[in-house]
Amino acid sequence: MPIINQQSEAFLHKYLNNASPTGFEAPGQQLWLEYVRPFVDEVGLDNYGTAYGVINPGKDYRVVIEGHADEISWFVHHISDNGFINVIRNGGSDHMIAPSKRVNIHGDKGMVRGVFGWPAIHTRRGDDAKLQTKIDNIFIDVGAKDKDEVLEMGIHVGTVITYPDELEILNDRYYCGRALDNRMGGFCIAEVARMIKENNIELPYSLYVVNSVQEEIGLRGAQMIAHKIKPHVAIITDVTHDTGTPLLSKKKLGDVKAGHGPSVTYAPAVHNKLLKLIIDTAAEKEIDIQREASSRATGTDTDAFAYSNEGVPSALISLPLRYMHTTVEMAAKDDVEGVIKLIYETLLKIEDGMSWKYFEV
Repeated sequence: MPIINQQSEAFLHKYLNNASPTGFEAPGQQLWLEYVRPFVDEVGLDNYGTAYGVINPGKDYRVVIEGHADEISWFVHHISDNGFINVIRNGGSDHMIAPSKRVNIHGDKGMVRGVFGWPAIHTRRGDDAKLQTKIDNIFIDVGAKDKDEVLEMGIHVGTVITYPDELEILNDRYYCGRALDNRMGGFCIAEVARMIKENNIELPYSLYVVNSVQEEIGLRGAQMIAHKIKPHVAIITDVTHDTGTPLLSKKKLGDVKAGHGPSVTYAPAVHNKLLKLIIDTAAEKEIDIQREASSRATGTDTDAFAYSNEGVPSALISLPLRYMHTTVEMAAKDDVEGVIKLIYETLLKIEDGMSWKYFEV
């Protein structure tokens, strides 16, 4: 029986289609809290916008499941006298995909539509044939005659810019769109909360369902909320690269493929006992998993939780993703359900006061 129902998928489309750029996540967080509220006992929001729901609050033992809410975007950096806009990154936005993309500019007077312009192929001859996209030569055209008209639209230096591309389903098998990294993780943990509520599960601990902000610029939201909650254990979900597509090296990036199940990561920040519990749970519940290794840091909120406070046993469950940080990110529907099920089943194995020490002294 599928885990994701019609109500869930309706929320997913609404949530993914909404813009939540790093530092400006509030509209998406409102949607997320509205969806999660019926499944939890309490909800909360920290000063920078990380949202969370708590199941069974007040227990001494605290468990976190976490995804991050923010998406990559652009900032207006400079407006030329003739009305063209230069940008800088807000997160890891890829300048290579920008030319010819439509954009939404979130101006003070409302949304302004624009496009990333680029010289026509006919004009790129001779020395101009070597023209390459760079962060300092891409530009946005909003159809303005000059700088004053751009400013009159409510656009100024610091205005945030997102892509308008919306979620669709390809071949009834893949979710495709922008910001699957990592609002799909926020969706997965929300579904875990729903399943706990609908299955009348009585947890022996407090479960914090956390949707963090500002991951894309250095795991900042997770750092803050980890110090607030002070969890005893944390399970993080994010995306990882599907290396089965053309032009990628499995020897360099690992061998992970969409449709073959969630991926678990070996890394110094990943607690070995928690990882073993997850892997054993996957085997018992017949959930397909894949494995990968990270040198030093995982590059995800796992690192922020693991190294917070006095050290929090943490593990990473990743969703294989194609074309990360583009507007056509793709994830297999079966893998999304695999992530949800694996987190849910692992939570049922965690006991109140569970020790994560490797040995007794």
